[in-house]
Amino acid sequence: MRVVPIGDRVVIKRLSAEETTAGGIFLPDVSRQKPRQGRVLSVGDGRLLADGTRATHQVREGDRVLFGTYAGTEVEINGEELLLMSEEDILAIVE
Repeated sequence: MRVVPIGDRVVIKRLSAEETTAGGIFLPDVSRQKPRQGRVLSVGDGRLLADGTRATHQVREGDRVLFGTYAGTEVEINGEELLLMSEEDILAIVE
């Protein structure tokens, strides 16, 4: 199954959580925070403007992005956890 976002929505796969701290301490699953970084898997058509045209996305497929803690909606497709969010919820592109 393939997810194709509509409008200004994007599909993001979260990056994996850190298993150890910078000091080398192992973190159990319970104390790990969900990462706020991910890879853009697919993008929609773009936001619809007042004149009927579509604005192009600032992010592209494959970009590594930062987003807010509560941004997006978590969905599970083919056993894979993905985030579906508006492009406005993306804070930055990491290069």
